[in-house]
Amino acid sequence: MKNLTKTALFISFVCTSPLAFSAPDDSKTEALQKLEQQCNTLKDSNILNTSIKSVKWFAGGNLPPDEQASFTGASNSNIEAAPHCVVNGEIEKRIGADGKEYAIGFQLRLPSNWNNKFLFQGGGGLDGFIAPAIGSIPAHGSTATPALMRGYAVVSMDSGHTGARDPSFAKDQQARLNFAYASTGKVTTVAKQLIEQMYKEQPKHSYFMGCSNGGREAMHAAMRYPLEFDGVVAGNPGFRLSYAAVGEAWDNQQFMKYAPTNEQGEKIVANSLTQEDLDIVSKAVLKRCDAKDGLADGVINAWEACDFKPEMVEKEIGKDKVALLNAVFGGAKNSRGENVYASWPYDAGINSKGWRAWKIGDSQTAVPNGRNFTMGVESLTNYFMMPISPDFDPMQFDFDKDTQKVAQIAGMNDADETELTTFQARGGKMIIFEGVSDPVFSAHDLRDWYNKLNQDMKDANQFARVFMVPGMTHCGGGPALENFDPLTALEQWTDENKAPDFILAKAGEEFPNKEKEMPLCPYPQVATYKGGDKNKASSFECR
Repeated sequence: MKNLTKTALFISFVCTSPLAFSAPDDSKTEALQKLEQQCNTLKDSNILNTSIKSVKWFAGGNLPPDEQASFTGASNSNIEAAPHCVVNGEIEKRIGADGKEYAIGFQLRLPSNWNNKFLFQGGGGLDGFIAPAIGSIPAHGSTATPALMRGYAVVSMDSGHTGARDPSFAKDQQARLNFAYASTGKVTTVAKQLIEQMYKEQPKHSYFMGCSNGGREAMHAAMRYPLEFDGVVAGNPGFRLSYAAVGEAWDNQQFMKYAPTNEQGEKIVANSLTQEDLDIVSKAVLKRCDAKDGLADGVINAWEACDFKPEMVEKEIGKDKVALLNAVFGGAKNSRGENVYASWPYDAGINSKGWRAWKIGDSQTAVPNGRNFTMGVESLTNYFMMPISPDFDPMQFDFDKDTQKVAQIAGMNDADETELTTFQARGGKMIIFEGVSDPVFSAHDLRDWYNKLNQDMKDANQFARVFMVPGMTHCGGGPALENFDPLTALEQWTDENKAPDFILAKAGEEFPNKEKEMPLCPYPQVATYKGGDKNKASSFECR
């Protein structure tokens, strides 16, 4: 690892645009007035298949937290923003095959201190909402400056339908295409036209950044629109969302199979693994694997070398729960024992609230409230399976014959290509981060894709790097060093050709030692302790 003590990628970005107003107050006021006037003219924009619904000048001040942060991964905090133009619009309004109204809704924010850059902000879940176009780093624990505050023009969208948890849009062919990838191209085209109208020039750099489904969208941006984007940040990407849905069905069947019954004879999924059980497993995983990176400090950097087996805690949790853990962490399998979705690594975050919230929830009734049950079931039957099968019971999903029913959607929806020659040739850069304790999308699945990328493309690590975050669950959370800044790393890579040999990470909310910092290393390197203050990143090197 180079110059660890000299370089910190976790920094605050200060805009140096000509519009950053270092001029006298009168000049600042005049420049702002001119931009406000230019903003107001955008409501009369004449762009093909596009309707501008509202244009408003925001004079500066506090912006409320993103209400959709649980989907997008954005930090849930207030933000102080400089004056900027807010444009809301719709693209391609129409009546769908199902008789419903459709349009691609978007929001574009154009700052007074524009840095000549454009950022597309990814969504989350099944989309269906327009999050404030602020460009927050999509990891809950990150305190890094959002893109809008850095001077970026930022756009967000609903991907062509409304309803954050409503998969009924899948009944319309074009709505499926828009959600899968097509809306990204359409919104990018419109946003860049509005940027040019506002500033009289095109952006010098264009980026895409998102987490979860937004991470999948970021990978699609590089794969399907290599001429439009210079770089992407993809966090905890659902890049194989269709097969991850199959994995959720597998998990749900296992948890239901082993769930204990209450006095009424009802199965309580949340009690299939109690908090005490998960605490026992987490402690045992740490005991077995924490020191493999040279230091026992609560962070399992050498996660691939972790050889924990549930049988090691059988005396504490019992044989049935060992069988349950083996079934879940072994991944979804067909009758021949072949994985139809990836296995999962054991990590310290298994006992965190984020892991439980997705896998099994906390409901003490016969109706499970884990997100794999509440979101995953409906998504599988109403979107990922073809033909759409709303009455299908995922508890009866057959991993031999039913898995093939997601192949049709996977072909257009999943961002798993390994042929990115145009993106690479144009100098495009890709930074991907993944929580090792992610309970939604397996770190093994992303690792396997990245290894295939390196097999299929020469010098792939010169344009695409993966950073695994030990302990982190989905888009943040867990006992992790989740306070980091991949956007600055991407800027330095694209602007200065400084490849990220590491990204500095600091303790998140759930990590007990608040003084802790450490480098996140590009896979397959491991942050290894070399001596010195265990809380300092300079005491580790990427090997």
